[in-house]
Amino acid sequence: MYAIVDIAGKQFRLAENQTVKVPRLQVPEGEKVTFDRVLLIASGEEVKVGQPVVEGAKVEASVLEHGREKKIIVFKKKRRKNYKRKKGHRQPFTKIAVDKIIV
Repeated sequence: MYAIVDIAGKQFRLAENQTVKVPRLQVPEGEKVTFDRVLLIASGEEVKVGQPVVEGAKVEASVLEHGREKKIIVFKKKRRKNYKRKKGHRQPFTKIAVDKIIV
């Protein structure tokens, strides 16, 4: 059984007992969080597709930790113009563990 859930504007395919990195959530570590924007639920041959969300469906998860991804380098250059810019960026994330999918 899996569900496709909208979390902070991004879609994630979640299954029970799975850990996933999602965009930073304002929930303390160790707390439970419930996602109610479930777009699709599939269980074997049965598939429920929402219009736009599945009514009464929820995904419960636990917040494991908060962190920041590895640094990516953004480098801009225009040749022969003496123009160079170098910036780094680390995207914040929240690691969650899916507890159960409620239909």
